[in-house]
Amino acid sequence: MSVKAFKLVSAVEREMLMGDKNYINIECIECCGKNLYIGTNDCFIYHFLLDEKVSTAGKITFAATKQLHKYLGLKKPVSELKAASALTRLLVLCDNTITLVNMINLEPVPTGARIKGAVAFTLNENPVSGDPFCVEVCIISVKRRTIQMFMVFEDRVQIVKEVFTPEQPCAVAVDGYYLCLALTTQYIILNYNTGVSQDLFPYCSDEKRPIVKRIGRQEFLLAGPGGLASTSLRLCFSLFLGMFATVDGISQRAPVHWSENVIGAALCFPYVVALDDEFITVHSMLDQQQKQTLPFKEGHILQDFEGKVIVATNKGVYILVPLPLEKQIQDLLASHRVEEALVLAKGARRNIPKEKFQVMYKRILQQAGFIQFAQLQFLEAKELFRSGQLDVRELISLYPFLLPTSSSFIRSHPPLHEYADLNQLTQGDQEKMTKCKRFLMSYLNEVRSTEVANGYKEDIDTALLKLYAEANHESLLDLLVSENFCLLTDSAAWLEKHKKYFALGLLYHYNGQDAAALQLWVKIVDGDIQDSTRSDLYDYIVDFLTFCSDQELVWKYSEWILQKNEEVGVQIFTKRPLEEQEKNNINPDDIISCLNKYPKARVKYLEHLVLERKIQKEKYHTHLAVLYLEAILQLKSVTTDNCTETTELLLKLRSLLQKSDLYRIRFILDKIQGTDLHMESAILYGKLEEHEKALHILVHELKDFHAAEEYCVWNSESRDLQYRRRLFHMLLSVYLAPGSSDCALVMAAVDLLNNHATEFDAGLVLQVVPDSWSVQLLSPFLAGAVRQSLHTERMTQVALGLAQAENLIYKHEKVKQTGAPIPLSDKKVCQVCQNPFCEPVFVRYPNGSVAHTHCAANRHLNSNVTHHSPSSSNQT
Repeated sequence: MSVKAFKLVSAVEREMLMGDKNYINIECIECCGKNLYIGTNDCFIYHFLLDEKVSTAGKITFAATKQLHKYLGLKKPVSELKAASALTRLLVLCDNTITLVNMINLEPVPTGARIKGAVAFTLNENPVSGDPFCVEVCIISVKRRTIQMFMVFEDRVQIVKEVFTPEQPCAVAVDGYYLCLALTTQYIILNYNTGVSQDLFPYCSDEKRPIVKRIGRQEFLLAGPGGLASTSLRLCFSLFLGMFATVDGISQRAPVHWSENVIGAALCFPYVVALDDEFITVHSMLDQQQKQTLPFKEGHILQDFEGKVIVATNKGVYILVPLPLEKQIQDLLASHRVEEALVLAKGARRNIPKEKFQVMYKRILQQAGFIQFAQLQFLEAKELFRSGQLDVRELISLYPFLLPTSSSFIRSHPPLHEYADLNQLTQGDQEKMTKCKRFLMSYLNEVRSTEVANGYKEDIDTALLKLYAEANHESLLDLLVSENFCLLTDSAAWLEKHKKYFALGLLYHYNGQDAAALQLWVKIVDGDIQDSTRSDLYDYIVDFLTFCSDQELVWKYSEWILQKNEEVGVQIFTKRPLEEQEKNNINPDDIISCLNKYPKARVKYLEHLVLERKIQKEKYHTHLAVLYLEAILQLKSVTTDNCTETTELLLKLRSLLQKSDLYRIRFILDKIQGTDLHMESAILYGKLEEHEKALHILVHELKDFHAAEEYCVWNSESRDLQYRRRLFHMLLSVYLAPGSSDCALVMAAVDLLNNHATEFDAGLVLQVVPDSWSVQLLSPFLAGAVRQSLHTERMTQVALGLAQAENLIYKHEKVKQTGAPIPLSDKKVCQVCQNPFCEPVFVRYPNGSVAHTHCAANRHLNSNVTHHSPSSSNQT
């Protein structure tokens, strides 16, 4: 594909060189800096100075000024010229002789130093001698199959090496010790120092002019024939290739394709320039594609000199001026040839200073990204934007109204793309526009938490919010409930425009405007405005107020919440954070007063205080019990049957009456009097320790013998055995009360004894049971009583044995303590009062300290002894 990489500019016109002498032809050229040397077929050397000029429009021209010309006097063509600028010498090949002439005046050196017998020659641009005041010259000798190496000094020459080749050499290039030779039938690499050679590939010099050119350190460019395969290069190639080969005989670059009639080649990275009979062709070393073709007839010389490519006909000299790589890249981008532009940009790294290249390359990546974006190649565009570190606002600015009105962003200049906005880019195609917006959502979501967003997070998050709202995207809420930098003014107007009122409330909440958020949400629930984002918005508001730290807002909306659903609404008080409840930031009494109009909510709140928070206040416990009682009586007044609600309330009331000790028992009992709440009355009598009344109710009123037994169990919890036995004996007495002949009571008494044998004193039981009862009737009770009696006796014996053993241990310790003598002198003092002993009566502590008996008897002082003597104990 076409790229304008070079422009052909005339350097030396025909008239300047030969005037009207048509017989003069250019045979060779050499360029060193501004100095241009031309050798002709009539044995003349011409010296020109080239002056490069750049017009205001950027057009480059060359002005050649003739300095002098020199006739060599041999009447033979000048075959080759090479400049050795370090020596100010020009090496001239004419009539198989290399002559050294002065670069300035073109006069031969006074010593007459020359090299004879040379068919062709080249300079070693990677010399091995290390001498800065000489150049190394490699010649193809007139001797058959011979290569010679010379060292050329300012006024003398010295032969270094003579190397013989398998065939007659036709062309040569040199790098260090390595020679790249075009022989009669093949190309080879030869190390002239070691003599080791490496075949490259076959070639017929009779059919085609060979090309051997050094293009870099240890690398050469060769003209390869068609239809051949090289095992040494390890690759196959098609017709007419420019082959790259290293000194190791391998190719590290793919070959370039050029025409069959190539007669010369030059290198101007990243391009290889080839010359044939009619054209100059430019080939990329990066992707091996032909990039440019310039018509050029009668050309026969093509060479590069320090980055300057010169081409010549027989009559004139021209320079291929490379267009700046940046201009080439921009042309490629303008043609939407992204891949080629990127390849060329990467290849330009070696020709551009690092910092400048990085700036340029980033911009190219960004431009390429927009081209891919315009073609809806979003994956490629995203990767290019990331690699180019695009200011994401460049992309956002394509979308109308997405950037905040307060944004100070100005697009890059010169612009990165040619589009005014998304409408122009998509030409109004809604499907394309939707795809572009979907891509931007994805891209912004990815970059918002990366370094790319630093410095303009507000622009990114605000744009993302607008996209989500417009597309009704589910991620809108996720954005607003997480950390974000959405600008309030722009975002609020946009959300309101798209009727995203719930999301707008979240935005207000994130910005600390809870009152505004609640006002919106309440309107949604009341139907004043429409937003179906959340069907459970009422529950959401309840949760929101539950964790709201603004008490004024809680009180403001508590009435509305409770009116909607008092059982759910009371959660704003019951499920508040524990630490807040413990601090009583909202007074429970105030809450109860507020809930007086909402009986169900009031009950739930009191349950929360009493049963969950376990607040130990009589008024709450009594209030809850009264509310339970009133609700039960209300339900019973409506229906005689116990419905599910009544049963649940009865269970709650009984549980509260049993487990709580804080309510006003007499007060509750008075309210129960005259009702059929016998079980509750029994519980209350139990709380008053009036167990006989309680048991009488359970046995005679309710005839619930199981409940009577359970009564004895739960009333005796955390009490001693005697208390428990007293309750069970009391129940037995109620069953066996004089004058009672109910068989059910008798059977209940028998069952009580047989099922709870361990809870009774067997002796007392035998005194009260009727004489008519048989032993068989009470056999389970008697067996259990005997077993319990034996168990108690044995446990008592065990306890006695343990006590005796412990006593024996203490006696042994006492003997040990009193067995050793204790010296007492007038110098020994009491460890408590620090006074000497007046009589041999004292108390000795286990740590060896002694004290007066009266000091030891004083407990307060004794504790001081312990303080002064940490290792002492109360044992003496």
